Amino acid sequence: MISIQTDNEIQEQENFGAIHFHALEIAAAATLMHIRPEQESDIGITLANEAQLQQLNSQFLGIDSPTDVLAFPDGDIDPDSQRVYLGDIIISIPRAASQAESGGHSLTAELQLLIVHGVLHLLGCDHARFEDKEAMWKIQGEILASISCEITQPV
Repeated sequence: MISIQTDNEIQEQENFGAIHFHALEIAAAATLMHIRPEQESDIGITLANEAQLQQLNSQFLGIDSPTDVLAFPDGDIDPDSQRVYLGDIIISIPRAASQAESGGHSLTAELQLLIVHGVLHLLGCDHARFEDKEAMWKIQGEILASISCEITQPV
């Protein structure tokens, strides 16, 4: 199950109505199917503001600046569903909107990219080393192309 949450502040933003939530769910599901087709998993996605991302980035990664997406892996088994809870992805809507505008694509496409990126992190992918970044960007591009996203790589 893919759960997407927002708070009232985010819902009141001008660009909130431009988000196609079904497309976001498709991006997360496609990533799960691409990497672990045999395992049903649950993830949580929260659309937040920039201050929330900066606070989480500072608290958990020691980086006192805002960012576009953070992933918090979990891995516990839900006792009721027996599915793995992979973790949570937190996305800054203002940062995503800015990146979409500068990249010349829709906010939904930017959010799809960030969701695929976040799910890959939950599944253990990383991009700290050049070789890992190349591999992660390749997988990211394949998944985004498979769902006909208007972008396939970060701009």
